[in-house]
Amino acid sequence: MLAAIRTFAKSWVASVLFGLLIVSFVVFGIGNYRSFVHPVGNAVITAGSRTVTPIDYKRAFDNYKSRVEQQVGQQITPEIAAENGLDRRVLEGIATTEAFSEMLNKMGIRPSDKLVGDEIRKIPAFFDQVTGRFDKASYAKRLADNNLSVTTFEGQLRDQIADQQAASGLIAGLRIPRAYSALAAIFTQESRDLDYFALEPSAVAKPAPPTDAQLTELMNENKAAFTRPEFRTLTVVRFSPSQVTVNTPIDPAELQKRFNFRKDTLSTPETRTLVQIPAKDAQTALTIAKNLSKEGADPALVAKSAGVEAITYANKPQSAIADPKVGAAAFQTPAGQVATVKGQLGLAVVKVISVTPGRAVTLDEVKPALEAEIRKDQSAEKVYQLTQAYDDAHQGGANLAAAAAKAGVPTQTIGPVTQNGRDEQGQPVQGLSPKLMEAAWGLPAGGESEVEEAGNGEFFAVRVEKVTPPAMQPLADVRDKLATVWTNREVIKALQAKADGYVAQLNKGESFDAVAKAAGSSVVKVAGIDRRSASQNKELSPDLLGHLFNAKPGDVFTAQNTHLGLLVGKMEAVHVGDPAMLAQTEEQIRPQMNGGYLREIGETAHVAARERIKVTINANRAREAIGLEPQDAKAIGGKATGGAKAPGKPPLAK
Repeated sequence: MLAAIRTFAKSWVASVLFGLLIVSFVVFGIGNYRSFVHPVGNAVITAGSRTVTPIDYKRAFDNYKSRVEQQVGQQITPEIAAENGLDRRVLEGIATTEAFSEMLNKMGIRPSDKLVGDEIRKIPAFFDQVTGRFDKASYAKRLADNNLSVTTFEGQLRDQIADQQAASGLIAGLRIPRAYSALAAIFTQESRDLDYFALEPSAVAKPAPPTDAQLTELMNENKAAFTRPEFRTLTVVRFSPSQVTVNTPIDPAELQKRFNFRKDTLSTPETRTLVQIPAKDAQTALTIAKNLSKEGADPALVAKSAGVEAITYANKPQSAIADPKVGAAAFQTPAGQVATVKGQLGLAVVKVISVTPGRAVTLDEVKPALEAEIRKDQSAEKVYQLTQAYDDAHQGGANLAAAAAKAGVPTQTIGPVTQNGRDEQGQPVQGLSPKLMEAAWGLPAGGESEVEEAGNGEFFAVRVEKVTPPAMQPLADVRDKLATVWTNREVIKALQAKADGYVAQLNKGESFDAVAKAAGSSVVKVAGIDRRSASQNKELSPDLLGHLFNAKPGDVFTAQNTHLGLLVGKMEAVHVGDPAMLAQTEEQIRPQMNGGYLREIGETAHVAARERIKVTINANRAREAIGLEPQDAKAIGGKATGGAKAPGKPPLAK
């Protein structure tokens, strides 16, 4: 399998995919780490004027570690992560991203506050559920629920917009030469003929059962795979709107009060299209009004004749008019009429082009939504009262269970559970949020948290009842699994020795059929294997295909089978694809190659940023941030070179 991976890594296809992986990791793979206001002295990373704090780095590290844990199906401690270089990958990825953003800033690619604000107002998560419009309160609450400050979020969004603007400039009109995609089409359509025979485990003597010493040695060689993660048993008390029932009738007075307060925002205001032309004095205003009143008059030309520019408001509400006095007069003037107004900003002539009537919403129309809103507020108030009752008891000396009982709220025992929320069988435990687990893992055994917000109007408190530290699994628990792995490994060793002997015979000129017969096997011939359809042949292992497409005619090689066993193969011939299909394939491939080329440009731009921007990484401070002891060597600093490396094979993967 490793040979197949190495073979694949040499192809142009892999180059394109790895380019995507690197850039996506550098630009998008870490997330939620940028810092803009913390002092440089506390920074894990500095890139020009930008800094990343230990808290920001830890958040990024935890996010990336969680994704790797999902891939390998087990928890990874910070120690194991460091042994496999995960912490360094995160550091390098963040450093490269920060350097690139700093370089864009130095180049003058800085999205305006207005552009950032416009993008924020397009995000549905920040809309009021009743009005369907952007709401500042919803915006602030949603950010708080995700542990983000306004400064951090808007900084991230600003960087993202700058990245997109830079990419737009790089890729505008870019199209790779046709020769590139033609070569790729030839490469893709090329087919090969293969002969192979199989060596099954029955071809070698079955190894003797392994001793405990041999199994222990194998276990120690794969210590990470056989280490049970830290488990904790938790007691949790939750305060949720679902725990309280609000069935009391809505007070009509309260409903009317809320409707009166929200009526303007719920209704559709009257809008108008109008033209405003400033005038320096009364005589000029009179001339402008006279000319603007003429049928078919062009407001732009009228304004130009007065030496000014016309201001047009297209289908805008009164609140959108910059001068309040002009707005008030314009919304009292009939459509098609002209009015002269002495506004706060000076004299102006206004012509109303059209009027779109507003629509006032009725109480009956929004009554269900307002009642739901009121009940939600009432539930939130009851939840708050429960948290206060609990907090009063807890502050008075009662432990979590006793305080919850006094507040009339049930507790729940959870665990043993790992930090990433899995039970002893490795299955996800329901109802465990990242915030709850972060709080639980920040406490010692017997420690209790304060009441913390969980988001969506919910709160929680947690107590750590028991901590079971990471430990190697007992040999007795994994003996059968280890014995199988050890036996299979010995079988493959013996088969490999035989296969190497057969390869030597073939390289000396013996016939493939004769060697296969001597091995007690038979030759399988497969003709016309191309790269597009190769993976559809389930009889051929990926390792065999990897060797096949890296071989020259006449080359002999060994490869792993799809099951326990080996294959001895020979690449017989290479065939060029059908010329009539090459042009069609070239056109199909060209857009993909354009995309791959663009990703490589993006990767190169990030590498260039690391070379041009002074980047300092404090490796010891980064280790401390994730709970590791500093290394003896001094913290790494200075100008780093090169870009971030793409995450390779996940640790523990086999």
